[in-house]
Amino acid sequence: MEQISMFGAPQSQDGDQLSPLASRLRPETLEEYCGQQHLIGKGHILRDLIEKGQVSSMIFWGPPGVGKTTLARIIAKKANAAFVEFSAVTSGIREVKEVMAKAEENRLLGRKTILFADEIHRFNKAQQDAFLPFVERGSIILIGATTENPSFEINSALLSRCRVFILRPLSEEDLMKLLQHALKSPKGFGNMDVHITGEQLSSIARFSAGDARGALNILELAVLNARLEGDGSLHVEDTVLADAMNRRSLLYDRNGEEHYNMISALHKSMRNSDPDAAVYWCMRMLDGGEDPLYIARRLVRFASEDIGMADSHALPLANAVFDACHRLGMPECDVHLTHAVVYLSMAPKSNALYVACEQAKADIRNSPAEPVPLQIRNAPTRLMEEAGYGKGYAYAHDFEEKLTPMVCLPDSLAERQYYEPGTSGDEAAVRARLEEIRKWKEEHRGKN
Repeated sequence: MEQISMFGAPQSQDGDQLSPLASRLRPETLEEYCGQQHLIGKGHILRDLIEKGQVSSMIFWGPPGVGKTTLARIIAKKANAAFVEFSAVTSGIREVKEVMAKAEENRLLGRKTILFADEIHRFNKAQQDAFLPFVERGSIILIGATTENPSFEINSALLSRCRVFILRPLSEEDLMKLLQHALKSPKGFGNMDVHITGEQLSSIARFSAGDARGALNILELAVLNARLEGDGSLHVEDTVLADAMNRRSLLYDRNGEEHYNMISALHKSMRNSDPDAAVYWCMRMLDGGEDPLYIARRLVRFASEDIGMADSHALPLANAVFDACHRLGMPECDVHLTHAVVYLSMAPKSNALYVACEQAKADIRNSPAEPVPLQIRNAPTRLMEEAGYGKGYAYAHDFEEKLTPMVCLPDSLAERQYYEPGTSGDEAAVRARLEEIRKWKEEHRGKN
């Protein structure tokens, strides 16, 4: 397979010992490829398409280090196609057109061109639109790779012309095979006498969280810093390995899908009254560099959305934690976030306020703008008073019960009830009080 740069110059695919380990060990065939057996295993859809030569434009969606680029290269080699890598960062519309002109030449000569757009979600709308006519004409087979949900990040017109394949994080078993291969292969450390235990390899595999490139980078760093013995052997020590792993933070993208996955995990763990899971996801976000104020804001929202009047102390506590995070920042505010996360997890739950809010908004969206009833309008001028503003208004404090049967909703919504308290925590008493109020108003309506 010939690899073509953006301007058509051939580039060597042969690795050397100065290249990173992950690059030197990049598989060149499906048999060498590690993981994604749900796609490229015998009898599975992508494997069949590749072997039958029926490859069309596609999107590979998955986390970093799972083999998106490698799989695209293998497909191009199998198809005997020119392979063009394209960067959203360094390329504009002019560069797109230059590449497409070269691809059109290849098509007229009977040769396919596979254009690989890594991080295709970073291409702007104009760049993505520029691919469309060439994809439709068959000048190129587009393979895009993205860590983001393509439904949100790729133009619908382009997405509709591509098949989406989801690549999964590699299993620990896959990563163990990969690490052992790296130790034995001449392209890796096969020509060196490296001593590393199975337990140490297992730690790398477990820590890498499905990221093959991350696992190989850790192994390479550990070997390069291993203790050199007089006989030339290298011994990887636990302290060196621990240091190598600490240089790689857990998978987390503050601006990407994983950000939303983790805040969802935190929110749903608290909603499910699981403080252990909630603390874990909170710390995962902080470990990944999340702004503690973002987490604190979400906790303030949760206090009303999922707890509400079942425990009205939740909101002031969440606000106090937000203030503490603002004053102290990281790393000191981690314990304050933990305080709030545990309290909110253990508090009684009610979504009655959220439901009331959403139902009222729905009525406002779906109904004409209802006028404010005359009886609850102010009448600061004689004209307004003569127009009936404030007529029939009943001042609750003038009555022993501090209640009046006066209707405060628009006529078309007079019978609507938005807030329906539950029975958890303090809301049980609120429910009883509200039932009492509604019953009294019903009994006295029309008497005054």
